[in-house]
Amino acid sequence: MRLTHFGHSCILLEHNDTTILFDPGNFSHGFEGITGLDAVLVTHQHPDHADPARLPALLEANPGAALFSDPQSASMLDGDWSAVRPGDTFAVGNLTVRGTGGRHAVIHPELPVIDNTAYLVGDDENPARLLHPGDSLYIPHEKVDVLALPSAAPWLKIWESVDYLRAINPRVAVPIHQGIITDQANGIFYGRYSEMAPEGTEFRVLKHEDDQEV
Repeated sequence: MRLTHFGHSCILLEHNDTTILFDPGNFSHGFEGITGLDAVLVTHQHPDHADPARLPALLEANPGAALFSDPQSASMLDGDWSAVRPGDTFAVGNLTVRGTGGRHAVIHPELPVIDNTAYLVGDDENPARLLHPGDSLYIPHEKVDVLALPSAAPWLKIWESVDYLRAINPRVAVPIHQGIITDQANGIFYGRYSEMAPEGTEFRVLKHEDDQEV
């Protein structure tokens, strides 16, 4: 499985001759020129996960891509988006995707909680090859191979992300959602996640726009 990180929560997955792009938002960069996508998956409506300014051009360049999102985003975004609810399962190329979670993490009790669909992507050998949780700390209670780990957010403390990483206990964890902090601050977060990851988990930072096998 190959992953390319385009900043923040935008990840390109290439596996089993199938290509999926997650959360092309306005804090991400470099995804604009991608073609040949099998699917675009959006976890929730916030613009740092679904950029309304650049999505139309991306979709125009990928007319064959299937579009999936949480139910609220499906009704808001331009294009033929299929709403994915917790428990929904669908095929993308040679992969199977399951919708999980359902709700965005609480930012503040006075703010409404919006939809957030986490995605589990699997193949014939492992139904949970990759978990992209969006803006949530959803635990699927199954063996996840690679976790896209939220690393910094208005709704997140370091200890919460560390405990989430330990609860998932993946083979590999790659940090996402760091677009809200400066590059100089990354080490504060990454250092804690690396040193406090469970035994057997590799915490790996993906260099932006550089595809890596995981």
